[in-house]
Amino acid sequence: MIALAHPAWLWLLPLIALGFVFGARRVDAVVAQAHLVHPDLSLLDDSAAQTPSTRRLHTWLNFLAATLLVAGLAQPQWLGPVVPEKPQGRDIMLLVDTSSSMSIDDFESNRQRVSRLDVLKSVARRFVQARDGDRFGLIAFGDHAATLTAPTFDQDLMLASLARLQVGISGEATAIGDALGLALKQVKSEGRLQPALILFSDGDNTAGEMTPDEAVVAAQALGVKIYTVEIGTDLFASPTRPVSKSTNPSLKQMADASGGKYYVAGTTQALQAIIVDIGRLETSIVRPATRRQVSEWYWVLLLAAAALLVLAQLLNLRERAA
Repeated sequence: MIALAHPAWLWLLPLIALGFVFGARRVDAVVAQAHLVHPDLSLLDDSAAQTPSTRRLHTWLNFLAATLLVAGLAQPQWLGPVVPEKPQGRDIMLLVDTSSSMSIDDFESNRQRVSRLDVLKSVARRFVQARDGDRFGLIAFGDHAATLTAPTFDQDLMLASLARLQVGISGEATAIGDALGLALKQVKSEGRLQPALILFSDGDNTAGEMTPDEAVVAAQALGVKIYTVEIGTDLFASPTRPVSKSTNPSLKQMADASGGKYYVAGTTQALQAIIVDIGRLETSIVRPATRRQVSEWYWVLLLAAAALLVLAQLLNLRERAA
């Protein structure tokens, strides 16, 4: 579709047309008067010295050049397809347990047994790649919590950080409270989109200075949801084994208290389904497209006008030489 960026310039076209009409009549009158008063052509100007056909051609060339210049000032544009806007995303922090138990290979991928951490990295990678408009951050926790990537739109950086995750890089314990507190310090609210924390762990809080209770209270105050994913199955579970009693809230209690959701991922397929469900719950806002691809055509008109003016001058020089 063709559009004009500055159509007001087209009002000059009628004035240009009138100017050339009166100018052409004046030249014809001067030529006619010169022939009647004095037959000596040396007394006539260049316009009178030209043949009628050359004079008309010269006038038309100048008129077309002026018309093209005005059309170029109107800035014609070709409007292409609509350019989709990037969705308005949110801050999402991935909190990954890197304790030694995450090396247990009770998951399966491509008919091969893989560790909990390896399958988590693979699924998290696809999750990050599917959400182009979000800012992702990565925290690894064990004896302590460490930020591997602060919230960023740079997907390549986030994916590289995921690839570098290894079991034991933060120690052997499970400092869930510290990981949550560290994440809450870094996320920011963007309009209607509140941040979200996704915590992956296979155990209870066993280390750290901040308790999970304190972290949950802080998340509630900030309006940040915590999604907790329990990775793997309890290899030592049995009907006769006593249930351990802990003063810390469970992963389910943390998720429920913050308005998030608790999941259990015992297989690769289950973990993939969990990531899809979290993506469904934490949607991005799709902004309406307001821009189009624009190709400027004014330079074509300006070049054509310049070519016509040059041609008109060449005709003048040719007549004078003749």
